[in-house]
Amino acid sequence: MRLPARRLLPATALTAASALLTGCFTGTQQATDDSGPGGKRIRVAMLQPPRSGLSPLSDDAFKLSRWSTAETLVKLDAEGDARPALATEWKQSGRTWTFTLRDGVTFHDGTKLTPEAVVHALTKAATASPKPRILDGVDLTAKADGDQVTVTTATEDPLVPQRLSSPQLAILAAKAYQGKTVDPVGAGTGPFELTKVDGTSSATLDRYDGYWGGKAESPGIDVKFVPDGTARAAALRSGEADIVEAIPVSQAAVLDQDLVTEVPMPRTNTLYLNTEKGAFEDPAIRAAAREAVDAGSIVKGVYEGRADVARGLLGPALPWAADLRTPVKRAKPGDPAGKTVTIGTYTDRSEMPEVAAALQQQLQKAGFKVKLDVREYANIESDALAGRFDAFVLSRATVLDSGDPAAYLYSDFASKGTFNLSHFADPEADKALKKATDTRVGDARRKAAVEAEAAVLAADAAVPLLHERVIQGDATGVVNAAHDPRERELVTADTYVK
Repeated sequence: MRLPARRLLPATALTAASALLTGCFTGTQQATDDSGPGGKRIRVAMLQPPRSGLSPLSDDAFKLSRWSTAETLVKLDAEGDARPALATEWKQSGRTWTFTLRDGVTFHDGTKLTPEAVVHALTKAATASPKPRILDGVDLTAKADGDQVTVTTATEDPLVPQRLSSPQLAILAAKAYQGKTVDPVGAGTGPFELTKVDGTSSATLDRYDGYWGGKAESPGIDVKFVPDGTARAAALRSGEADIVEAIPVSQAAVLDQDLVTEVPMPRTNTLYLNTEKGAFEDPAIRAAAREAVDAGSIVKGVYEGRADVARGLLGPALPWAADLRTPVKRAKPGDPAGKTVTIGTYTDRSEMPEVAAALQQQLQKAGFKVKLDVREYANIESDALAGRFDAFVLSRATVLDSGDPAAYLYSDFASKGTFNLSHFADPEADKALKKATDTRVGDARRKAAVEAEAAVLAADAAVPLLHERVIQGDATGVVNAAHDPRERELVTADTYVK
């Protein structure tokens, strides 16, 4: 779908944006290596610079994962099931899980992957302040047991392997943990070794020939952090970058569409309705709001077709959800009769104010009187959690860090949930949400998650609007770049530039 003329970026602006990157990658494509098809280094333009010095205990961990330099004991497949990585197998006995480590793995500093090294890394994560998000509320201890590692939690936890797949629990060499902050340079186990970090400007990685999984195709990766979306898009257009992450919707149609890939994200833009007080305390009025919403027009108008209309809270990034859904019985809409409601949202994601404005028009057309309250997220979150709005529009990750949606559903919709913007408290929904949380991983847990979703939708506690996509740019010569909905992979051992 082409952008309307008013949104097209003039060529002069693209040239100026490209100038921001001129020289950034100069010389990095000159080196060749006859040992594989990927004789060129891969130039990557990334959205956000490091916020915590690339510490794996922060969200910077996802950069280390996307560069294939830091690895975890476990990885997730497309369905969200745990698969071997640095650990080859595991078994559960009550509160304890025992992991068998992969033989022949060395860290980039030449030391060996041992049970003691794994325990050291996991203990540093479990005792960090603050803890990595994946361990929020989890009391985890790790011990070496011969040539294995045991991981024990305070209560029985069926999600331990999935938790250990989080990039924030990457296993680094002991030297990484010697300072006040965790330093990943030269301390990973992946096919690429992080050799240099230039603050929030750039990072350099070289192929690690001793990688346990076989030699990477490309000799290295040169990363530039480019927060400006126009500059990132221009870098792809001008050939300054090989892989560009997070191209803005407003720039995507300016590019050669053969270079653009849209990947469904496990992120849902949702209208949360305050079920505790105000107009939406009445189920019939919530139903009226749900019926008034036209998500298709929002996808077309605000996202320019680069999103998916929501059929539930869980979107196409979790393909199994659609297959398990059954029709939901909902309340009949009542008459808004001029009721006044206030919708809150935030400016941090550029689309959100536009989404709120579109919802305002749709609800007014249905008979509501609608006010908007739009602020920066840091200044509005506390009011939203306190229930000071009748409705709140939020773009929400639905699998968090474990690849499993049960934690998100419980957090957002259980009566004891810590992020219950709807102030939703329903005994039947609570039962379904707890069942989803407690069920062992696999088909039964997926079915329970969809049943919990149905309980929430039946009460119209939230109106899912759309599922976002991440837009990635790959230059013509790029081969085997990863297109990962969870944004854990980008450049892998199989990625190269022709």
